[in-house]
Amino acid sequence: MNKKKIAVITGASSGMGREFALRIDGEEKFDEIWLIARRAERLEEIAKSCKNKARAISMDLTKPEAWDEYKSMLESENADVAVLVNAAGFGHFKGFLDMDLERQLAMIDLNDKALVAMTYHTLAHMSEGGRIYQLGSLSSFQPVPFINVYGASKAFVLSFSRALNRELKSAGRGIRVMAVCPGWVLTEFFDTAVHDDTISYYNRYYTSEQVITRALRDMKKGKDVSVCGFPVRAQVFGVKLLPHKAVMNIWCKQQKKK
Repeated sequence: MNKKKIAVITGASSGMGREFALRIDGEEKFDEIWLIARRAERLEEIAKSCKNKARAISMDLTKPEAWDEYKSMLESENADVAVLVNAAGFGHFKGFLDMDLERQLAMIDLNDKALVAMTYHTLAHMSEGGRIYQLGSLSSFQPVPFINVYGASKAFVLSFSRALNRELKSAGRGIRVMAVCPGWVLTEFFDTAVHDDTISYYNRYYTSEQVITRALRDMKKGKDVSVCGFPVRAQVFGVKLLPHKAVMNIWCKQQKKK
């Protein structure tokens, strides 16, 4: 029985996930694209616009039973996953003690635990040439007061993805993993993340199209991290040189915090 070549995109109903789905659909042939998110109607709309056959899969990836369901689907479909995009995630901009604990734990569940589970189950169905895009953030590179848990969750994504990429290289499997770490991107992310003026300074915005164009190019170049925009890359370089205390002081000054 021939294996089914598929692409899997989580968080596909909006934002970066949606744009990744449309770009990957337009640039490569698959037997099927799996679009995964909670909002079924939005997924159906996107599926209809895809050139490849696309399947809308409504799942809440904060729940472990969804990961088990995904694993079973891969097995029953005899899938060969050529591309995985882990774009599901959310942020919330507030002080740690000002935010509900359950909200913060849900952030970790989706941004980190689900990403690890989806990656683990997918790798069992990936062959040489497979590519995994993990959505990180500029916040991955530094501690970020007032978006504390979100930033820490993305630091996990960066470290996990780079280390896994190296492990797979050592194993000779021919599978690439890359963390995509943009700065501020104009998407629906802000509808969930911003509820007040906790964060008030946004130095520059990029579009999801710019970020994804850079990510696709960096994957072809063999990079394990993709950062869109020279100013953002310069900031990442600066963060590596400065003590974290100084970096946090600069951030807090920008946000008018003591």
